[in-house]
Amino acid sequence: MNLHTPSRRAVLGTVGAAATVIGWNATTGSWAHAADPARRPGDRVVSVPQLDGTLTTDTSQFGSYSHDFGRLVNGTVPWAVLTPGSVQDIAKMIGYARANRLKLAVNGRSGTGGDLESHSCYGQAAVPGGISVNARGMARILSTGSDSITVEAGATWAEITDHLLPRGRTLPALPDYLPLSVGGTISVGGIGLTMGSEGLIADTVTSMTVVTGTGEVVTTSKNRRSDLFRAALAGGGQVGVIVSVTLRTVPSAERATVFSLFYSDVTAFMKDSEILLADRRFQMQGGEMVRKPDDSGWRYKIEAVATYSGGRVPDRAKLLKGLKDLRAEAHIEDYALRDYLFRLDGYEAFLKEAGHWFEAKPWLSLFLPRSSAARFLRLVESQLTPESLGAGVLLTYPYPTSKVTAPMAVQPNDRTGYLFDLLRFPNPGTSDAEIARMVKQNRWLYDRAVELGAKRYLVGAVPDLTAADWRRHFGSSYGALCDAKRRFDPGNVLTPGQGFFG
Repeated sequence: MNLHTPSRRAVLGTVGAAATVIGWNATTGSWAHAADPARRPGDRVVSVPQLDGTLTTDTSQFGSYSHDFGRLVNGTVPWAVLTPGSVQDIAKMIGYARANRLKLAVNGRSGTGGDLESHSCYGQAAVPGGISVNARGMARILSTGSDSITVEAGATWAEITDHLLPRGRTLPALPDYLPLSVGGTISVGGIGLTMGSEGLIADTVTSMTVVTGTGEVVTTSKNRRSDLFRAALAGGGQVGVIVSVTLRTVPSAERATVFSLFYSDVTAFMKDSEILLADRRFQMQGGEMVRKPDDSGWRYKIEAVATYSGGRVPDRAKLLKGLKDLRAEAHIEDYALRDYLFRLDGYEAFLKEAGHWFEAKPWLSLFLPRSSAARFLRLVESQLTPESLGAGVLLTYPYPTSKVTAPMAVQPNDRTGYLFDLLRFPNPGTSDAEIARMVKQNRWLYDRAVELGAKRYLVGAVPDLTAADWRRHFGSSYGALCDAKRRFDPGNVLTPGQGFFG
């Protein structure tokens, strides 16, 4: 199966034919080039396999691979970038990496315009000295059925949404930011405003094709090679490279009415949030901790979305009945559905124009148990300043933990969880010392949250995590993760940046 149409079938070196890579020099631990005067007769050179795509080793082209979206971990330049032309290219290069004791990880190449990069936040997709797979080499929409769509893993949610909406369909769950790769999103789980009804985005996957760390190409689902399916979804890229995914689709609405409801304290916010979660008045539901109008402290906001088509306009009074928000401050706005789904386009443009986008971003993402969520959020209120949030947001809202079925997306021991998503965009010019303080604060908040029964979402920056920390995080799933790693990636080739095993 071809993943894209490459301009040529070649291994690209640095400059000219003399610099063309011919293989890996296992003796010196470096790439071997044609006419390399330093190569000795006894060196063992392992030839690069014939590829349908390209393997580029010119590190001067790897600027956007030397960091990720978080820009906290730098200097992670790979020794080569594979832009695959087929699934077999990925299988061959995994085998090649394993034979030569190299590492390999997928770079999602998410974003817009010329700003494509891995959207991990703390080096999770980094593979310094190894092989990075350019996900945009596998980004086609393969087929569209009456109630499903099959796409290559490098396709973005934005591309899929624009493909489906004209057909009257959409996906049941989407991330807030759509220019993310499908494979990267489901490898960590994927969060969005339908968590209350759908769980994680990974929970909407019906099947996928994965190339394991042994080079085996496997089509897997809940009922077919389910052991691999369970380990790959939200498994942090530890057992295979996801190359294609089949997702459910649902009928799309035409418009969205968005209710922004404000609360002076966390108790009132949580009570109404849980009322809305229980009776499902809205098709999407989120929440946020925001500054008070006079900037004297923090308050809370529910964002609730009612979708509709034609003249079936939602009854606003009925939807708001019984809620205890600060009604005089409520804001209600109506959008075309596509405009709402792509609502972060304008925010992204602002962040780039103002310079926030290109700063280091110490994010922290957690799943809190409902029983201690209010206590933790009050702690955060006392610790977080507007300056340390910058132009960012702090999202928090409830969801039923039973909706999260991917076993590697471990959940707190509570029927209801609260997403906690601290998405900092520091102000331009923020000092390195202040960024380091925020990262240290993330660790402090993480430790407090874990004491209260929280679990991590696999993005964000939490420093100095040990194998013991990860064992505690995964709990009873840690043994299954280790078993899957030994079975599907026995050479320990894939995605070293996660650091699950120390």
